[in-house]
Amino acid sequence: MQVLKLSFWSLILMVGLLSSCSDDLDTDVISENFANGNNNRGQGNNGPNDDDDDDDAEFDMDTESLDASIPTAWTDLFLEIDRYAEGMRPTATARALAYIHLAAYETAAPAMRDYDSAERIVRGLNISTNDFSRDVDVELALNKAYATVMDHFMLNLPANSRAMIGELETTMQANLSEGLLELDIEESLAWGQQVAEEIIEFSQSDLAAEEQILEPQPRSYEPPVGDGFWTYSADPERALFPYWEEVRTFVISSRETSSVDPLMYSENPNSEYFQQMQEVYDANNSAKENQGEQYWIAEFWSDDVTNIVFSPPARQFSIANQLIEQEDLDFGEALYLNLKLGFSLNDAAVSAWADKYEHMVMRPNVFIHEFIDPSFQTNLFRIVPWPNPTFPGYPSGHSTFASAAGGVFIDFFGDDLTFTDRSHVGRTEFESAPRTYTTISDMAYENAYSRIPLGVHVRMDCDEGLRLGYEIADAVNDVNLTNRNGRGNIAGR
Repeated sequence: MQVLKLSFWSLILMVGLLSSCSDDLDTDVISENFANGNNNRGQGNNGPNDDDDDDDAEFDMDTESLDASIPTAWTDLFLEIDRYAEGMRPTATARALAYIHLAAYETAAPAMRDYDSAERIVRGLNISTNDFSRDVDVELALNKAYATVMDHFMLNLPANSRAMIGELETTMQANLSEGLLELDIEESLAWGQQVAEEIIEFSQSDLAAEEQILEPQPRSYEPPVGDGFWTYSADPERALFPYWEEVRTFVISSRETSSVDPLMYSENPNSEYFQQMQEVYDANNSAKENQGEQYWIAEFWSDDVTNIVFSPPARQFSIANQLIEQEDLDFGEALYLNLKLGFSLNDAAVSAWADKYEHMVMRPNVFIHEFIDPSFQTNLFRIVPWPNPTFPGYPSGHSTFASAAGGVFIDFFGDDLTFTDRSHVGRTEFESAPRTYTTISDMAYENAYSRIPLGVHVRMDCDEGLRLGYEIADAVNDVNLTNRNGRGNIAGR
């Protein structure tokens, strides 16, 4: 049986040092744990004790000698502050994650012999590697890059959450700088800052995204009217990111993905459409009444509520962090996994939102109120004041993210993998007890269809989301930036 190893940051979270955003970080604990667990350093063959006259030596860093503690620590911080980022979830969060992990990967890429830059697959991306020096300490540079891009892409954070970015950067930098020459420290920080700024500049060339993140619910947008169409009943329910299909994708666009039409709207109790609405009503009420496994599943995978939990795309990075620890991924493997996961989730958000606003399928609670039970309340209602989600239902975004991530995980680790998801361990506001799976596809499936007992999606929404996400993951998995085992699959390493 596999034993899950938790990162030092995860351990801090579990003992409550980060139980709320207002808590102070115990940077001494972080420093001690990081220093004890990270003795192999990320400088090339020109560390502080090497011969400085050997200027012609080739920079060649063996990433297998480095652990993944820096990527996992920054992901853990993202998971803590993401829940307080107003107006981002889920699409802008997926975009932020993609750019954050692209910056991390590109910071290390020139020093990683087994990995190529993403420049050759991402149109318009250009990293000025002429400024990369063999004296750069890649881990120190990576820490700087993470801090810079996370501060930029995480929008609308409260001040104490934003301060946590600087606190982690400072603590990590102090540990990583020990034993390095001052000039090497300066070059390392400059490299990390440069890559971060180039990634930020690249992201800002995506004007469609830059405009929408400033106005997630544009008052200029009014949904089309029709039988079975989604609409809003009050300003807080206005359409969220209705033009997201115009946002940049990294691997596959919404024009390239396929789409299956939803069931035809029907008020006939014998129709499949009506029966799927009835299924939601029955599953939601049964879960609520029994308070058993279906209720546990519904709340365990919800990840819907700002200020309580992180967002659905971030949930997949929580799973990734746990898999990185469990499967003992090294530095390069972790960066590569995060890169591909970010690409997949970003492109999933674009395609899913394109289809949502193309098909305009209503949410089940509206139909149920009119044709089945006017007193119906979803299992999400107790923590969300607006029962009608702020975007159409088909396909389910949750389901799309579940398989877009699941497909990437399967490509890396293989499907047959026993895994316990501890993403919400210790939380008391909802059903948070860890759940165990014997295959990744089972986990993705449970996540995708958890929306039915929660009361917010019909089965066809989940069917299409699960199908679409795997299609996007397949496209991302076809991208190869490594010569490890042919595709970067580590299942048989």
